[in-house]
Amino acid sequence: MSKIKKIAIIGTVGVPANYGGFETLAEQLIEELGQHHHITVYCSGKKYPKKDRKQIYKGAELKYLPLDANGIQSIPYDTLSIIHSLFYADVLLILGVAGAWILPFVRWFTNKKIIISIDGIEWKRDKWNFLAKWYLFWAESLAVKYSHIDISDNEAIQDYTAARYGSLSRIIEYGADHTMKVPLSEQTIKKYPFLNRPYAFKVCRIEPENNVHLILEAFASTDKMPLIVVGNWDKSQYGAALKKKYSHPNIHILDPVYDQKKLDELRSNAALYMHGHSAGGTNPSLVEAMYLGLPVLANHVSYNRVTTENKALYFDSKDNLILHINNLYTAKLIKIGDEMKEIAQRRYTWSNIAKKYFLLTEEVLVTQRKSPVWAETSTVAYQKLLQKNLAHLKTN
Repeated sequence: MSKIKKIAIIGTVGVPANYGGFETLAEQLIEELGQHHHITVYCSGKKYPKKDRKQIYKGAELKYLPLDANGIQSIPYDTLSIIHSLFYADVLLILGVAGAWILPFVRWFTNKKIIISIDGIEWKRDKWNFLAKWYLFWAESLAVKYSHIDISDNEAIQDYTAARYGSLSRIIEYGADHTMKVPLSEQTIKKYPFLNRPYAFKVCRIEPENNVHLILEAFASTDKMPLIVVGNWDKSQYGAALKKKYSHPNIHILDPVYDQKKLDELRSNAALYMHGHSAGGTNPSLVEAMYLGLPVLANHVSYNRVTTENKALYFDSKDNLILHINNLYTAKLIKIGDEMKEIAQRRYTWSNIAKKYFLLTEEVLVTQRKSPVWAETSTVAYQKLLQKNLAHLKTN
């Protein structure tokens, strides 16, 4: 396709990206796809004060909506973004399923092309109440059914959508080569003297599904190495309670770090990266740690195993985690770190990711309907799936 097309990127907080997987993705796509197509990105006016707003960013046009892009407001935020984009866009690239309820109408009454990334299995996340989980489950089904192409960021998610919806998702992960090794400065060491010895590091949203409580309990039970956890502790009762509880000499709780260089300085010098995520697909913070060559100790769920190609260390309980921590030694850490780096350089670079998105935008313009697939796992009893660590494939 040589003709320039108009692409709307919907579902992010916005750009310039402060922090977040979808936001970083949007910024990278602007740089790569902007050479071929006209791109518009929808941004949350709640996160970008009027004095800081840009109308054009790296060649992309920015549109601001007076809503939050996260939580319950993401439903009207994404919905309004989709409606507005119908007036000009050829392709709607939708990141997340919050606004998917409107997609049947888009398909019935317009000729717009829809690419959607379902962003993991969102309805399974512990942070949502029953009604929110029900809506997200329903929205997920609409997103897969009424999109021209759906994207999974992990092979385990692709298996899930094939088994549940009979759709062959396209796998596109996240890039990580925007991160860099940054030496510890004297100023940083003076501020955080515990960085003078080998330490474990974790950055995440402070939510139960990230098993922050379990990781803190484990490190409070051993003095093998200190743990640094960066996150939004004051955003929820869960985070505030943990922050108050773990005033421990081996645990260092830091508030969010939105400066990429400062985050890389703290993270890239760690001896171990802790990854507790138990829901979702390919996690951006995990692939970033891998690209930095950090040895990874991750939750044992299938998504993390697929991302790390079964070459990291994995835990499934507090006791198991403590055992891993106490049995770490330098040669093992170096070996795992090297393997993580090799995987990330091969799979998680933005040039590879952007190329896949570019090819999808070209393909979707000539796509009329999806080809269905049928998964044999739909006939397997849940208990057998559970035994094989394939519970995410449950459809019966």
